[in-house]
Amino acid sequence: MNRATAKKLIERYFRQLTEGCGNSNCRNEYCASSGDFQPLDKNAAAARALELFKVNAKLCDYYPSIKSSTDEKTQMCSQISVEDFSDVHYLTEPSVCRILSFCEEEGDYSALVRVIGRIFSNADALMKSFRSDEPNVTENFDSPKATDEEKQSEQTSEKKGASSADALPDDTLNGMLDSYEVTVDIDGVRRVYDRLLSIDQVEAALVNAIIYLTPNVELDLEYLNVYETNPDYLNIFIIVMENGNLHSPEYLEVALPQFCKAMSKLPVTALARLSKLWSTYDLPQIRRMMETFQQLITFTVVSNEYDAENLVNDDETVVAATQCLKVVFYASILGGDMDVEHNEDEDDDSESDELTLHELLGEERLYKKGPRVDPLEKELGVRSIDGITPLIPFEDFINESVNDVVEMDKDFTFFKVNAETKFSFQSCPFILNIITKSQGLYYDNRIRMYSERRLTALYSMVQGQQPNPYLKLKVRRDHIIDDALVRLEMISMENPSDLKKQLFVEFEGEQGVDEGGVSKEFFQLVLEEIFNADIGMFTYDDETKLFWFNSSSLENEAQYTLIGIVLGLAIYNNCILDVHFPMVVYKKLMGKKGTYMDLSDSHPVLYQSLKRLLEHTGNVEEDMMLTFQISHRDLFGYPILYDLKDQADQIPVTKENRQEFVDMYAEYILNRSVERQFKAFKKGFQMVTNESPLKYLFRPEEVELLICGSRKLDFEALEKATDYDGGYSKDSQIIKDFWETVHCFGEEQKRLFLQFTTGTDRAPVGGLGKLKMIIAKNGSDTDRLPTSHTCFNALLLPEYSSKEKLKERLLKAITYAKGFGML
Repeated sequence: MNRATAKKLIERYFRQLTEGCGNSNCRNEYCASSGDFQPLDKNAAAARALELFKVNAKLCDYYPSIKSSTDEKTQMCSQISVEDFSDVHYLTEPSVCRILSFCEEEGDYSALVRVIGRIFSNADALMKSFRSDEPNVTENFDSPKATDEEKQSEQTSEKKGASSADALPDDTLNGMLDSYEVTVDIDGVRRVYDRLLSIDQVEAALVNAIIYLTPNVELDLEYLNVYETNPDYLNIFIIVMENGNLHSPEYLEVALPQFCKAMSKLPVTALARLSKLWSTYDLPQIRRMMETFQQLITFTVVSNEYDAENLVNDDETVVAATQCLKVVFYASILGGDMDVEHNEDEDDDSESDELTLHELLGEERLYKKGPRVDPLEKELGVRSIDGITPLIPFEDFINESVNDVVEMDKDFTFFKVNAETKFSFQSCPFILNIITKSQGLYYDNRIRMYSERRLTALYSMVQGQQPNPYLKLKVRRDHIIDDALVRLEMISMENPSDLKKQLFVEFEGEQGVDEGGVSKEFFQLVLEEIFNADIGMFTYDDETKLFWFNSSSLENEAQYTLIGIVLGLAIYNNCILDVHFPMVVYKKLMGKKGTYMDLSDSHPVLYQSLKRLLEHTGNVEEDMMLTFQISHRDLFGYPILYDLKDQADQIPVTKENRQEFVDMYAEYILNRSVERQFKAFKKGFQMVTNESPLKYLFRPEEVELLICGSRKLDFEALEKATDYDGGYSKDSQIIKDFWETVHCFGEEQKRLFLQFTTGTDRAPVGGLGKLKMIIAKNGSDTDRLPTSHTCFNALLLPEYSSKEKLKERLLKAITYAKGFGML
């Protein structure tokens, strides 16, 4: 416990000993409000406060007095109200409306303000309020006075609430901890708020009450473990979050930040219960909660200035609100369409007992094996990848204001090294956009590369060999697959860690130092060869223009491992590949099996047939005449029969079992039939990415964007981001002619231009505006073609004499250029 927190607690004990808590019925022997308490002078109270702090003695909640109007008539009504309602120690829907009716008759709301302020500022009173097990919760609320039965009910419920945790048997208590069921009448709370929030005085009382309430709740949760002894403590947060005005300016300054800090102190079991409860809410309610936390984050970020010294990671309000937003994020997943069953089998890599060189160098924490697991995710038993269609789209949880100010180099350090002591936004990746997350992945990859360099230098010193800090591939252009396969196979068997080094490619007999551009062309040529229809490793769909694994391929598994390694190396070396896979491939790489819905983009014709089967209203057995035996064609076009079940040809597909047939059909096509090929492919991918935070940070659609780049080409953004050198500027006539020419290109010509200039025809993550292309002057008017340095995204453009000549020379260059050393 830090000194500031200890000081706050001691001050609370001192105030309790000298002033009391304000509760006339207090039974705490260490509180001045208790009837049995012996008064102390200030010195004795200070000494006693220190003793109570050391033994962690009981602390009372503070009952503040909410100031009313100074008007004489208002004071008189206030006195009457206190006299009439001082026995209200917790709230129910009937009691609130009874007090409200009284105030409306008197024309003064000060009595209601006092009761609301007193109950909402006291954790114990609020926890017992609005209970779903309270009798007569649906009573008509027009009666101004409580009946004897109602008073008796309140007293009984008060006693019941005070001892709710003690009265329950252990198995029931554990069941409550594991369940989202709570003892709050949520509908009643919402009706009460609808009545109260229309009264300005009550709104102010609620704001003040939360300000009084939350610091004590935060301390109780952090140091007194109140939730473990009484799970009903969660009711406080459920009730407060039903306030539909939490996002308003009155709360944003103080009340809501303090509330978020208190909520972030809840144990994981409590947060999981909240998430499960909120997942049952209607979309408007859960979206309101999401927007409340998002608004607080945005308001706080734009109200402050952050830099390398003053990090947003150190802003307690932003951190707490982000952690609260995580609860809503998982609630959105739980409440939407989920798939928690179809998971790919993970290979269990047996860990050696021997110390690795990384560990000997003190780097074991930075290179922990195995995927990172979020505690709340583990408690809920659900992952973000399990969400098929969440209640709220994933992109709505991204907060751009945070993405604008977060320092990803510092955040990465917190994520990998100081996770126990410093907050990292990568522990809540839902709030980050793919551009920011890719920066974090870039730092991870680069640091791993530098580490491998150091290890290589150390090995070379010990063994007296020439250091080899790079993953060097020397290949012949005409035998690129054979050369790459042999070299990568040797590396993967002898020293797989070499795959973590920076890639350095050399084409035999060609000039060109690889600073990124040669690698880009290497990847492109490998993919052209691998996906060649004549090889038969993949099938191609002319309609979708996508490739799928050929279940009848004659190629060995090493070929598929190679393409997996290539995809991993592309991510690791920040290269974009021209790969055309359906989304289900990236889902499977991230650990999810393909299901029926994934057929819609991978096998659209089959998907439509199965959909018609599921929607058929007639006699399925007689009309369709299908059995559980299916057929598909092999590499040479011959039909192959496959039994989905034993004696499949004897089992007809009926209305009752058609869903089972569809699921088994999809399971065969997407998983079982290509198991050998995909397993080898995934093995190669994981050779490079197994220690990367890729799986933790990114969803399948984001992994596709990392590998393939964006298919949207915004050349207007590219023009704005381009720099000029060698005497050119954006106002040079040839530059104006150049952009007019490029903007008039067709889609295919634009892709050829990008390929010529950058080595790939795709936009990077974030679009072409992130490319930073350079156009440099390369002499005066000439017949020479434009040239490029793809390593630096640089176009060397002579100053042609006319726009027509510029267009002719440029088109020839981008159409026929290939290889390095071409003049």
